[in-house]
Amino acid sequence: MRFRKAAAALAALYTVVSCALPARAVSPAPQTGAQAAILVEADTGVPLWEHNADEPMLIASTTKILTALLTIERCSPDEPVEVTWAHASVEGSSMYLKPGEPYTVEQLLYGLMLASGNDAALALACHVAGSPEAFAELMNERAAELGMEHSHFENPHGLDGKNHRASARDMARLTVAAMKNKTFRHIVSCKTYSVGENTYRNHNKLLWNCPGCIGVKTGYTNAAGRSLISCCQRDGMTLICITLGDSDDWNDHMALYDWAFSTYERVPLSSLAALPRVPIVSGVLADVGVEAAEDVLVPVARTERPAASVELPAFVFAGVHRGERAGCIWLRYGEERVTVPLVYAADAPEAKGIRLTLPERLLRLSRLQGVYYPAF
Repeated sequence: MRFRKAAAALAALYTVVSCALPARAVSPAPQTGAQAAILVEADTGVPLWEHNADEPMLIASTTKILTALLTIERCSPDEPVEVTWAHASVEGSSMYLKPGEPYTVEQLLYGLMLASGNDAALALACHVAGSPEAFAELMNERAAELGMEHSHFENPHGLDGKNHRASARDMARLTVAAMKNKTFRHIVSCKTYSVGENTYRNHNKLLWNCPGCIGVKTGYTNAAGRSLISCCQRDGMTLICITLGDSDDWNDHMALYDWAFSTYERVPLSSLAALPRVPIVSGVLADVGVEAAEDVLVPVARTERPAASVELPAFVFAGVHRGERAGCIWLRYGEERVTVPLVYAADAPEAKGIRLTLPERLLRLSRLQGVYYPAF
């Protein structure tokens, strides 16, 4: 009888979806002139708004986000960097390096990100990898690790190249990773920095004009137009905005931030669904509760509460312990999915003197126990 009940429970294996109350419509995002754009929540990387986000685009000097991140990951800030005439004479924006003068990695990183120095980008690339070509290989390897599927890098500075492109979504993935690096985050948040007699002012005007802005990088070439990647933090939520090919990017970023911060808030993922108790076979208890192993705050519109999905076993044999993996709770944002593991909230000991049937013993030996885990 017990086995029949367990088998019936296994057949009724469930995905529980919590019910949300009817919500008012979310206000639409302001229109922009960007050819491609995306706005994401920085902790989870989930998109709140996007336009043409997977189209590979020219990205100009926003390339330097990857150049800086790679350099920080591979070098110490006080390492000396040799600057040559080839580095100092590169075209475009410059921090005006002087060949033969002593510079450190840290100084060049500030010149790279605040003054958008192409000379700093070239010097750092040669310092890290020996040549711009070898550094570009490292850039593409790191991009692949970050899941940048619509990107290819040919140089460290972002001057137009035939195949030097990235999508807005890919640049969001890169910037999410970069802003989690404390050194990178500190550099791009600085408004000014001095090296010797030169003082560099950050090209990112949003640091002065947009409340909560903490970085990150501007870009421009005639072919690419204006590119802007920024990061803004208000009321405990951090957002990253990318616009490519946008002639009014300063105003567009500020408008998108005002809209997003007034429309969205962060809530614990586990609060978006009722967590059921798991039935126990051959136990002292009839069932056992579950809880989030480590909860995640996810962005949701203030006017709605989306229903998260819960995946748990239909039943479990007694003998599980508090903290053991039970299943998961997840919420999908388009192609992105945020998942939190669920664990048993208490010990569930076996009841003494209960004799298992042969099928029950086989199930226990197989360790199936009705557990279902989806692919994630």
